[in-house]
Amino acid sequence: MLSYTVKLISENGYTINNVDTTVTLEKPKLAAYISAIRQSLAELLLIPLGNVSVKAKTSEKLGFIGREEGVTAYAVVLLEG
Repeated sequence: MLSYTVKLISENGYTINNVDTTVTLEKPKLAAYISAIRQSLAELLLIPLGNVSVKAKTSEKLGFIGREEGVTAYAVVLLEG
């Protein structure tokens, strides 16, 4: 789905400048995987590694995330036309 989205962005005359992502979950801890996630995103988005930010947070045991029933993920992307 992400590759298709990148294709649509390109076909409409835009390029991805940078991406800032946040994942909220209790387990597993993502610290050991952040580098690999950034690398994968940079390759899929066709942008330099330095333009990809990935942060992992917990909900401090609150709500459905704290009960380990789900996760949330947010991404903010800057496009250039």
